[in-house]
Amino acid sequence: MSARVRAAAGAARLAGALSRLTGRGGGTTMPGHVLLRLAPAALPELAAGLGDGIALISATNGKTTTAAMLTAILEPDVPVCRNVSGANLLSGVAATLVHRSADARIGVLEVDEAALPAVGSAVGPRVIALGNLFRDQLDRHGELEMVADRWRAMVRELPPSTSLVLGADDPVVDALGDGRTAVVRYGLDDPTAGRDAPDAAADSTHCVRCGTAYAYRASYVGHLGDYACPNGDHARGRLDFAARDVRSEGTAGTAFRLDAPDGSHEVRLPVPGLYNVENALAAIATAHVLGVTPARAVARLAGFSAAFGRFERLSVDGREAVLVLFKNPTGANEALRAIQSDLAGSHVVLALNDRIADGRDVSWIWDIDVEGSLEGAVGVICAGSRAADLAVRLRYADVDPRLIDVRAAPEAAFDVAVAEQPPGGRVYVLATYTAMLDLHRALADRGLTRRFWEEAP
Repeated sequence: MSARVRAAAGAARLAGALSRLTGRGGGTTMPGHVLLRLAPAALPELAAGLGDGIALISATNGKTTTAAMLTAILEPDVPVCRNVSGANLLSGVAATLVHRSADARIGVLEVDEAALPAVGSAVGPRVIALGNLFRDQLDRHGELEMVADRWRAMVRELPPSTSLVLGADDPVVDALGDGRTAVVRYGLDDPTAGRDAPDAAADSTHCVRCGTAYAYRASYVGHLGDYACPNGDHARGRLDFAARDVRSEGTAGTAFRLDAPDGSHEVRLPVPGLYNVENALAAIATAHVLGVTPARAVARLAGFSAAFGRFERLSVDGREAVLVLFKNPTGANEALRAIQSDLAGSHVVLALNDRIADGRDVSWIWDIDVEGSLEGAVGVICAGSRAADLAVRLRYADVDPRLIDVRAAPEAAFDVAVAEQPPGGRVYVLATYTAMLDLHRALADRGLTRRFWEEAP
């Protein structure tokens, strides 16, 4: 490491320590800003210190969980450097590399969709796993196709040695593998687990070649599914890793059969939802590229613990609280589907903020399939800076007004929901990013969970 980078890294570590000491943050991004200001070209040198290379993971939905799953697969064999806090812009990646332990040999870094090209150029990844693209934070990212164009340009510049792990259920992502040899594709292949057509909030439903609407054999999550252009211009690629015979176990988890290059394996995930099946496939396929057999990966996922706010379960005064992050229509719809079978008798907290990290425009809540999704809940508490907007959305969905309460602070809404549940009852919290951070910080202060930048046990 050059003297300049070594000095900049030292200053960055000090900035991180001061950030935590003063209570201004977790030291997850400030060190990166300091490093890049003092040594703008530092990332290639820091990345080179990871002898087994770097795996980058990006998607609109699921990148944090996929990175956590991949780490759970790899870490028993090799020390991993990961941005545990979810700080996934260039500054967060830089901070992660600055703070990596001396024995870390491989990087598992989740990366924001818009930041991916810059991060990829800087760190020279061994493998890039790309899951999906949905509408998200349009005021920051722009339309989905703008991000897709950046990804296409990035892939064109990748050396042939860089492997791509692609979520083939997304047409835009699937097509990124065209013309490349080091490509692994994964996806769901069980029409009984899907629907006949994408829902109203779906995005990429037209052929990437000719613009004709895809015909779907099965639709799984938003526009993700088994699709084909009626004109024959594009269809889902051959699956190297496929999830078949999918069985939902409610909020307790999901089971499926994995068909992989080394044979078939029975998988049980302790987290629910088809989107977590997609996340698991991405992690297993990426681990395969990194030299871990699917059989070993499956065994290690059996004990997987949910990442921050991703069906994170807490025990509070004899009640169970389940924390679920949502940030766009597709994520919200899938979260509601995942909890629906266990919703009876529960309280639900819906927390919506409109800070920069959430996206200022919250009109996307009108694309959430709220109608009928909250049946069985005995109370719905709206919270956050846009709590009133949520309450209006619920009324238009014909939710009984006697069940709706509005509280400004997520923490206050959480406390009311817990207090109104009997012992043994359950509270679901569905919150946008900064609302979840606010609540998580308050719960960590009470000793109910770890702080967001800390590794889960």
